Amino acid sequence: MNLRQIEILRAIIRHNTTVAAARVLGLSQPAISNAIRTMEDQVGFALFQRVNNRIYPTPEATIIVDDAEAIFDLHERLEGRIQDLRDSRAGQLRLVATPPIGYGMLATAIQRTQSLRPKIRTYFDVRRYEGVINSVESHKAELGFALGFSGKPGLASEVLYRGEMVCVMPPGHPLSERRQIRPWDLRDYHFIALESGTKLGEATRSAFDQEDEGFTFSAEVRYANTACTLAEANAGVAIVDPLTASSGRFRLVSRPFAPSIPVAAYAIWSENRSLSRLGRFFLERVREVVGDLPKDL
Repeated sequence: MNLRQIEILRAIIRHNTTVAAARVLGLSQPAISNAIRTMEDQVGFALFQRVNNRIYPTPEATIIVDDAEAIFDLHERLEGRIQDLRDSRAGQLRLVATPPIGYGMLATAIQRTQSLRPKIRTYFDVRRYEGVINSVESHKAELGFALGFSGKPGLASEVLYRGEMVCVMPPGHPLSERRQIRPWDLRDYHFIALESGTKLGEATRSAFDQEDEGFTFSAEVRYANTACTLAEANAGVAIVDPLTASSGRFRLVSRPFAPSIPVAAYAIWSENRSLSRLGRFFLERVREVVGDLPKDL
């Protein structure tokens, strides 16, 4: 017996008559009667007793339907899961980001997504730029987010945000009275530099070279979050990306830095794998978060 035949048998037992079963299944009553004869021929025993033009299931038919209920329960759950996936209500999100994006707007986007789609499961990691790229290329993450993506064969991207690096310092710091900070303004103060060899670290050094200003520092760190932590502890001033500076996690003031150091945040995914419905849904939440950022950021 195939699944359709078991479904017919189940409907007849549930609704007591072939007419009612035919109506529920969208079949004709003769089709139901023919199905009964075919099933009985296949199994080799009677499935119904005929009494006064009515049919009653045999114990064997009842056993078959009872045992088949697990199949129908599984099918019902599967249909529900498919509907959830269709509506992006369930599934898995695998995300990876560099710290400036991961600790700020991406965390907000994850919260929004989970509040709208509570059944989803999110796997989220924060890594260096190279780790983000490798995770997307190896399909360990469906979506990656990074600052300063310069393009790579096999990867697609979208610019989510553009801004400029800023100088951060504790409230009341002498430099906070300036409207704009230039490289030579930092000569008399402890300077916390981003690590040499990183995209933002090299961009900062290029800005100093552009102004013929020597690049000296009292501390060098890998991440802008670390730089802000030290600046908050009054260990110096730092030049960081505007997303980290405005994240709200630090008691710091920021001032524009010149010459301008452009910064762009990107969403990155594999070209040979189209984004899932849930991936597209999440990316839309990220765009919303970016849209909520202050315009003067």
